[in-house]
Amino acid sequence: MNAPDARYALYTVDQVRALDRHAIEVLGIPGFELMRRAAAAALACLRRRWPQARRVAIWCGPGNNGGDGYLLGALAREASLQVELVAVSGKAAGDALKARTAFEFAGGRVHLLEDMAAWPEVDVHVDALYGSGLNRAPEAPVAGLIERINGSGRPVLALDVPSGLDADLGVCPGAAVRATTTVCFIAAKRGLYTGVGPDVVGKLELDTLQLPDALWESQPPAAMLLRPDALQARRRSAHKGDSGHLLVVGGEQGTAGAIRLCGEAALRAGAGLVSVATQVGHVPALNAGRPELMAHGVNGPQTLEPLLERADVLAVGPGLGQAAWGHALWLTSLDSGRPLVLDADGLNLLAREPRRFDRAAVLTPHPGEAARLLGTDVATVQSDRFAAARELAGRFGAVVVLKGAGSLVAHPDGRLAVCPWGNPGMGTGGMGDVLTGVIGALLAQGATAWDAACLGVGLHARAGDAAALEGERGMVAGDLMTPLRRLSNGLADHA
Repeated sequence: MNAPDARYALYTVDQVRALDRHAIEVLGIPGFELMRRAAAAALACLRRRWPQARRVAIWCGPGNNGGDGYLLGALAREASLQVELVAVSGKAAGDALKARTAFEFAGGRVHLLEDMAAWPEVDVHVDALYGSGLNRAPEAPVAGLIERINGSGRPVLALDVPSGLDADLGVCPGAAVRATTTVCFIAAKRGLYTGVGPDVVGKLELDTLQLPDALWESQPPAAMLLRPDALQARRRSAHKGDSGHLLVVGGEQGTAGAIRLCGEAALRAGAGLVSVATQVGHVPALNAGRPELMAHGVNGPQTLEPLLERADVLAVGPGLGQAAWGHALWLTSLDSGRPLVLDADGLNLLAREPRRFDRAAVLTPHPGEAARLLGTDVATVQSDRFAAARELAGRFGAVVVLKGAGSLVAHPDGRLAVCPWGNPGMGTGGMGDVLTGVIGALLAQGATAWDAACLGVGLHARAGDAAALEGERGMVAGDLMTPLRRLSNGLADHA
């Protein structure tokens, strides 16, 4: 087995603990040495991010995360920083106790949280409370301490994982440190990239502690981060027929915008031909606003079937509705056997009439749609996004994109990918329609369902980040079209 690229490999907490044990027991690197390397990496990050900082408060828990904090305190003192180190407990054992002793031997003083008389005036707070060692809500008085750190107005450096964040699932059962920067040790934990993880992690840095590649050969990753890929350059002799024909089906009365956004995004992502099957009344506006789309008014399956015969791939759902017209087009589209992307009401109809796909298919639910497909609620989906995405992929035999902060891509064979891009400005109407068009265009150009979903999600999110440079608030789905075109061609965008 080849070692995965550490920049893109994501692991569960148990897997990282296994890597830690392997480094100690098989590679012969003492646990205290790993702790020392983590402390050195933390100091380097602190000095790089806040070079003017002179006063540091380090908040230490009783476990190894606290041990990292004690050794960081010793190194910070050697670097002439003023260190206020506060332990939430007098308990420490093993390497953590050894680290605390080293800090005290170097002249540092450990204050107990219960004995604190005044809040320390510092430039940076360091969270070394629990790291990945806590998957439940912090108890008082630590919960109160976390809220006070968050409200201090000072930057926060979290060691390995912001305390209070479940590093497996990307959820916070209670209070959680909101870090400005998190320096993650050995391997990246998957929960830092999805759910509420991005809210509390801040800027994420990974330090593998100078461990050899052989370590990662012992543990396949639980998921992979998407890479910033683009489409391959076309042959000079290429023509429109080489890039596929996508048929977009949807646009009930009053939702012409959804179908246009989907179709236009498909053109910008490189589909050779894009047809639109929609309500008759929408055709004039589509022809006037985006004449490159071949808009057709359809009143039922009979007028849709000739369009299906000419298409290579379908994108079904944007603005489709769930009434008789939309249901008839949905059923006819699915029965055609064409590869497809299913979104919006296409997914809501699938929840009512489930079927397993026997051709290339990509489903793109947001958490609400995922909950309906699984027969559960949004809170359950969000409590374990990884499990929900995998369950959907396995149940429907399709590649699934579970949208949201840290969108997930799941394959029926168990593969998982996580999107590290995107921003809150993308939480507005029409963004999902754009994503459907992009993935449909990639399928039409010959990509597999997995590759189309992974590349499409990445291009969509990166285009959103490019558009957000002019401000997240007020961004609209159409703002993604220009950066989407540039990024699809591998051109460096201003993002």
